[in-house]
Amino acid sequence: MNIENLLRANIRTIKAYSSARDEYKDASADMVFIDANENPFETNINRYPDPKQTKVKDKIAEIKNIKASQILLGNGSDEVLDLIFRAFCEPNKDNIVTLPPTYGMYSVLANLNAVAIKQVVLDENFEPKVADILAAQNQNSKILFLCSPNNPTANSFKTSKIEELINKFNGIVVIDEAYIDFSNQESWVSRLDDFPNLIVTQTLSKAYGMAGIRLGICFASEYIIAVLNKIKPPYNINQLTQDKALERLKDLETVEKEVQSIIFERDKLIEQLKSVSIVKTIYPSDANFVLVQVDDANKRYTQLIEKGVVVRNRTTQPLCENCLRFTVGTPNENKTLITILNQLS
Repeated sequence: MNIENLLRANIRTIKAYSSARDEYKDASADMVFIDANENPFETNINRYPDPKQTKVKDKIAEIKNIKASQILLGNGSDEVLDLIFRAFCEPNKDNIVTLPPTYGMYSVLANLNAVAIKQVVLDENFEPKVADILAAQNQNSKILFLCSPNNPTANSFKTSKIEELINKFNGIVVIDEAYIDFSNQESWVSRLDDFPNLIVTQTLSKAYGMAGIRLGICFASEYIIAVLNKIKPPYNINQLTQDKALERLKDLETVEKEVQSIIFERDKLIEQLKSVSIVKTIYPSDANFVLVQVDDANKRYTQLIEKGVVVRNRTTQPLCENCLRFTVGTPNENKTLITILNQLS
């Protein structure tokens, strides 16, 4: 597959903006910096941040065992996804394929970029309908979005189905792995060199507990990353975010302990939900949340709010009638949830 042919024509020839820190990269050197119109008085953040986020990428590359040149960082995963749209989808011409129920921002970004949406609803087991997806694509289908583990269903898609889709879809396949750290499945980052049309996105918002700093990660071939680097804003990751991310990435032992605690609490929560009378179905979870079908989602959602517990009502989503989504909390928060659910009538 020739990835260049999938790019928008103007993106193939676009020239990236060259910032002051692109022209002179070593901002830590003992030099007089009067090139970027910065305030000269030291505040620790008076200088522009590294536009390439070198230290953060080097650490991620070490953790993931890939090249730093295969990594792009975004202001949250949503910026990463938006850049992918801008690189590959011609407004008012191209389309994407999504698999509801899934993460809602794929459709929001498609509408924002004037890109049509082809929807192929998952099967009754929340798995991709491979034949239907491939039949739905046409010559203007540029991106297929696979969220695995999926939000809001919490399951990971079968590896064989994902691999078939990557091989047979005629455009870019984006695998959103926001919840991969809670799964036993191997990340598709390890298969990047096998598939030139594969992009994998991850985040520091979930397992790393850093939703507040907004740092999304994109993994792809060096060619795709080079293209996305050309069109990203020059200083899209601020210095405070880079500093906090690097600090957390250097403390993987704590991250792993927290992840294992969440997985333990998730499995415990699932067991306790089995004895709750209003619960009808508990779906398997490979994430840090559980999708549960109850007798009346709207009623139970309102009752929970009245008792001080905020959950997500997913009943309007395809295949999710009367479903609530419970994020795994602390042991005390989970205990409170179960106690209140058992009191509802």
